[in-house]
Amino acid sequence: MGSVDRIWIVFAALNGAVAVGTGAYASHALAAQPQAQEWFRIAGQYQMAHALALVLLVALGARIGQRGHLAMRLAGWLFAVGILLFCGTLYALATVGPLPVPMTAPAGGWSFMLGWVALAVAALRARD
Repeated sequence: MGSVDRIWIVFAALNGAVAVGTGAYASHALAAQPQAQEWFRIAGQYQMAHALALVLLVALGARIGQRGHLAMRLAGWLFAVGILLFCGTLYALATVGPLPVPMTAPAGGWSFMLGWVALAVAALRARD
């Protein structure tokens, strides 16, 4: 495994750990705040799903070939940006209130969707 793949695995693993922690936090510390609890749960679900997707990208990277490599890297970066923007916005909404920058959650959602499209492009460009 190369150093770049190792960094992605570490990033994915840390995001998985944060997602588990936020789920516990939502269940216990936010029990009296149903809206905040729901935002944390949604963010945690998306964060965990995309942490696992990042691991999948590393696992598929060796098999995808050079033609799909750029699209695969793009998918990883889009997932990372989505985690930051979408999940980060929901965590912030639940704990500190609205952010001064509008539309960060939708931008993160678009980033997730574009990441999945990039993964599809990588698969279509993969070697046989």
